Amino acid sequence: MPLVSAGSEPEIYAPAVQIQECGVVEYEIALENQRSIHADVVSGKLSNSLLLLEHPSIYTAGKRTQDSEKPTDGTPVINVDRGGKITWHGPGQLVGYPIVRLSNPHELVGFVREIESGLINVCQEFGISTSRIPGRSGVWVVDSRGERKIAAIGIRVASGVTMHGFALNVNPDLSAFSKIIPCGISDADVTSLALEIGAEVSISDVIPVVRKYISQSLAKVSA
Repeated sequence: MPLVSAGSEPEIYAPAVQIQECGVVEYEIALENQRSIHADVVSGKLSNSLLLLEHPSIYTAGKRTQDSEKPTDGTPVINVDRGGKITWHGPGQLVGYPIVRLSNPHELVGFVREIESGLINVCQEFGISTSRIPGRSGVWVVDSRGERKIAAIGIRVASGVTMHGFALNVNPDLSAFSKIIPCGISDADVTSLALEIGAEVSISDVIPVVRKYISQSLAKVSA
């Protein structure tokens, strides 16, 4: 069944995109539900969907992850069928899973760029200037202190419909990234909205802004 927080119903926020706020969900459960929703979107039983949630602390490794990039202390890692390399999910990080039928299923790069644009707009709402870095997916803070990744993206497309998605660091414990080479990038740091603005910010503060901008991005690329 689709993930829905207790007492809520899927809400139509933008044309053809249903947004569900799911709370905290174990990664394996969320993955199983993604696959179920994906099958229903492919078959036409469900509309395009966006799941917004948090995960308990977990490392996940995309298809390009090398063994040398994984934790060396026995920390569990889940291998998944998305693009990209290893990353961490956990409390204080807002994860979004857009499960949408693409208007051009062969233009995955364009889809990723739209998600990046939406997240750049989200960060701007909190007074943080972010950008893309050529050759590196995701959203970055770039200034005199160097390059710091604030949002990661890993997507898979099957039967013209997307799975997996993005992770925006709101106020997580960033020390979890110290056990890995995040996204396979060893020469840059990770950061969060709270760290960059130097003030408290919560997942509930960020969700309405993400709903606005990511739904706009999805409306541009979905069929």
